[in-house]
Amino acid sequence: MTSKSLLAEMHQVQLAIDLIELGARLQVLETETDLSRARLIRLFKEIRGMSPPKGMLPFSTDWFITWMPNIHSSLFYNIFLRLQEDQDCERMEAFIKAYRLYAEQVEIDGAETVLGLTRAWTLVRFFESDLLQLSECTRCAGHFVAHAHSPTHDYVCGICQPPSRAGKTRKRQQSLAEQNATSASSAALGHRRA
Repeated sequence: MTSKSLLAEMHQVQLAIDLIELGARLQVLETETDLSRARLIRLFKEIRGMSPPKGMLPFSTDWFITWMPNIHSSLFYNIFLRLQEDQDCERMEAFIKAYRLYAEQVEIDGAETVLGLTRAWTLVRFFESDLLQLSECTRCAGHFVAHAHSPTHDYVCGICQPPSRAGKTRKRQQSLAEQNATSASSAALGHRRA
């Protein structure tokens, strides 16, 4: 094996490791690397301590258009584009860096990571297949994921015009219930002391 081919293989192995650590499914690894399925399964087991999960990858563009997934998908995809255009990163290098930056930003904000790595990869593939586009919000001028070929002249994003049930997730309701219980307990303790 020549040093050039050895370097290429090491690059493929490192790419697979990076993707596995970020949560990639086997189908993503098979598509993005030149490594054999058997080798990818061994790598997956080594890194994650279990066999790769089975099942189909997401195949609908509709998930990316719903309120919270749209905000997260748009954030990720804008980072991905910026890395490709401004930093001159190759596709998969930009993808991995963009996903790490997205995850860091969500963690800094104390929010939940809505966009998993496999969905992020699917999102990029949908853009490459011309199934999705970025539409500019007429209010904030941000660029958001939208169905390809949909009208953009009156587009308003989900941040500027959230749906009526926005933010009423089960986790948020549970958090509010816990806060209310704590407030009620504090109020009850305050009355007992008086």
